[in-house]
Amino acid sequence: MIKILICDDQVIVCEGLTKILESDREIEVVGVANDGAEAFEMVPIKNPDLVLMDLKMPIMNGVVATRKIKEKFPHVHVLVLTTYDDDEWVFDAIRGGADGYLLKDTPPRELISAIKGTMEGKTFVDPNIAGKVLSSVSQKTKTVISPAHYSLSEREHEILTLLAQGLTNADIAHQLFLTEGTVRNYASEIFKKLGVSDRTQAAVTALRLGLVDLDGP
Repeated sequence: MIKILICDDQVIVCEGLTKILESDREIEVVGVANDGAEAFEMVPIKNPDLVLMDLKMPIMNGVVATRKIKEKFPHVHVLVLTTYDDDEWVFDAIRGGADGYLLKDTPPRELISAIKGTMEGKTFVDPNIAGKVLSSVSQKTKTVISPAHYSLSEREHEILTLLAQGLTNADIAHQLFLTEGTVRNYASEIFKKLGVSDRTQAAVTALRLGLVDLDGP
């Protein structure tokens, strides 16, 4: 059972999220906080596995709350769920230790999948802000790991690089003179080797580990 603490200053949002999440038999909402300070105080009491965190709230916003929770309770996952996709909110939340960043128009099934995936150590970032995250990670990447470490072939590394640049399967197929089906097969194999489930996770992982370099020639 995944124990969730919801943190949002809008009561109707909290009620809606509770109903959505508890429709899944593997999820239990153990508490609701209406600001970051309350969420921070509730964590040691409710012992959640994951905090679903809004950002813009009174008393203590979600960015500060995320940082405080991750510092004192590093085992607790924090998944941001907000309406804000401004650069400042995105980067501050991620720097604060957020395990993922979703927008509130995320479909219920995708939200539940993201929660379960986050608990497995995967990273979920809304496609609308993924570009900002990838750019930031690329600029700050320090660790460099050889593609061979993940048993990536030269072709797989080539496709991963293009994928990290934001190219679609069709774009990659056109550039490499392959069929889209072939590119999809390569992508699936790449995801398997990196231990991720989608393009965004693969790109973030590749950039974080230095498997690809978007600033190179």
